[in-house]
Amino acid sequence: MITRLLVANRGEIARRVLATCRMLGVETVAVHSDADANAPFVAEADQAVRLPGSTPAETYLRIEAILDAARKSGADAVHPGYGFLAENAEFAAAVTDAGLTWVGPPAKAIAAMGDKMAAKALLADAGVPMLPTWTDADEITDFPVLVKASAGGGGRGMRVVSDAAGLAEAVASARREAAGAFGDGTVFVERYVERGRHVEVQVFGDVHGTVLAFGERDCSIQRRHQKIVEEAPAVLPDGVRERLHAAAVAAARAVGYVGAGTVEFLLAPDGEFYFLEMNTRLQVEHPVTEAVTGLDLVRLQLLVAEGEPLPLAATPPVTGHAIEVRLCAEDPAEGFRPATGTLHRFAVPGVAGTFAPTRGLRLDSGVADGSTVGVHYDSMLAKLVAWAPTRAEAARLLAGALARAELHGVTTNRDLLVRVLRSPEFAAAEVDTGFLDRHDEVFAPLLPPDGVPLAALAAALASAAARRSAATVLAGLPSGWRNVPAFPQVARYAGPGGEIEVRYRLDRTGALADWATDPATRRTVALVGAAPDRVLLDVDGVRRAFRVHRVGSAVFVDGPDGAASLAELPRFPLPGADLAAGSLLAPLPGAVARVHVEVGQRVAAGDLLLTLEAMKLEHPVLAPTDGVVAELPVPAGGQVDTGTVLAVVSPEEDPR
Repeated sequence: MITRLLVANRGEIARRVLATCRMLGVETVAVHSDADANAPFVAEADQAVRLPGSTPAETYLRIEAILDAARKSGADAVHPGYGFLAENAEFAAAVTDAGLTWVGPPAKAIAAMGDKMAAKALLADAGVPMLPTWTDADEITDFPVLVKASAGGGGRGMRVVSDAAGLAEAVASARREAAGAFGDGTVFVERYVERGRHVEVQVFGDVHGTVLAFGERDCSIQRRHQKIVEEAPAVLPDGVRERLHAAAVAAARAVGYVGAGTVEFLLAPDGEFYFLEMNTRLQVEHPVTEAVTGLDLVRLQLLVAEGEPLPLAATPPVTGHAIEVRLCAEDPAEGFRPATGTLHRFAVPGVAGTFAPTRGLRLDSGVADGSTVGVHYDSMLAKLVAWAPTRAEAARLLAGALARAELHGVTTNRDLLVRVLRSPEFAAAEVDTGFLDRHDEVFAPLLPPDGVPLAALAAALASAAARRSAATVLAGLPSGWRNVPAFPQVARYAGPGGEIEVRYRLDRTGALADWATDPATRRTVALVGAAPDRVLLDVDGVRRAFRVHRVGSAVFVDGPDGAASLAELPRFPLPGADLAAGSLLAPLPGAVARVHVEVGQRVAAGDLLLTLEAMKLEHPVLAPTDGVVAELPVPAGGQVDTGTVLAVVSPEEDPR
């Protein structure tokens, strides 16, 4: 029986495993990089061991360091979480050879599924349907195709190619990304199924020969081939569910599978499905399966690792519907560019539980107020899961909670997720892997442009209330009160769409006598009440509440129509250094992976200048206009911070 478990992972993954261990009375050990020393998962473990490493990302991949941490802490078992080393056969074997209990499938099964090409051949013999696949690009004549990494997952190394002209660069780029993410640059090519759905089956096996399907999940809504919305059960045509479950069980039996695993399929519009890959671990989206079955899958992992039989003999019944979204630090409007910064506030209303099967809202988060979001790891902050008796109710519950959440300090994909959940197509279950490519409307922020001035007014009134509450002289007078009322108070903010100037005037009673941001967008507004953190306005006869949170010059306003992040501008700004025209700045910290042009080279708008690597992904830097490359100040391999000049493209001829 397991008494002390080391979790060889970080973030919400580690917190999820730790939560079940606490429920079962199992002692826990966390391992951490220097960057994670103050993370919530470290504080929640009974013991914690620092891992040495030259970089924060590399730290968690050092097998010997993790085994040494297990020896130091007296752990008798290792759970790999569901990332990093979870699908590393060498790690599984090393844990077992060290005399520790491995909470996962046998190393042999991991190895069999880790090489996707070998896995395809093995499972094809077991009768699992497959897509046409190539390893030699010269043999491909049927487009579109999908380039995929042979090792790893999470969408890294994937590229859709529509014609032969783009194949070579897609293969080269996929190899680089796969090598950086998994240490293996091997790729292969599959036929790409347009309007296909990503449907996966949760499987579980024990050492006594039982292999069961625990239902399926639809994970079709993706960005960069990574899932962001998942649900269980999937909405499937008649007869497909039974065939999917049978194929998944056949795949698991073919490799002698033990523990939790996921068999992923591509469901074509005609109802046929094809094997994609088998993930030999618990998936990020496992909470939706827990919600509809009521089972704690981590508990079952531990029981199976201890040699116990699965406590059920057939596929568990499904009750209700569950939908999960991945809340990520990224900017959908900028190609899902990862975002960094300090998370000043992270609050989701109505949460009924965390890290365990929950009816209603469940929040599994790796962050908390004050957490720093850096560039070293994946951009996911948390998973929010809603369970309800019906799919429509679950979507409404989840969208409402997201819309009211306070997410301050880091750009997130929250607005996009809300728009997806509220879209007519999602309501009709008309989803597939190309959903985001076809629906530009979901990229619009929840707060419309004409709502930003009201948010700025609320920010200004809250700031005035804060100053008045701190006043020690004439505290009874309204903020900004003057004997001559002709001159308004003025506050300036940087916000969505540019600079906003708020002009407002309070009368002798403290009521809002007049206000303006843009004379063309005047609305009838009355001040109902203002406090440093809350402002009530009557707007065209409708009372609206705004929550205001200030951190330094940053002001975060959450209102009924959406959220705005503003920065109060100084009344008398200091002059700043001018950048050369055509300067391209680093959007986030990272490293220049490749430079594709030379100084003096003519480029056209949209040409690839260089590639920035951050958060395990490649981010292309493109020419903003036709011109000449005037400067390339950072060489390949150079580290950069946010705002560093990466290149200068002059619209004129090279001045030299």
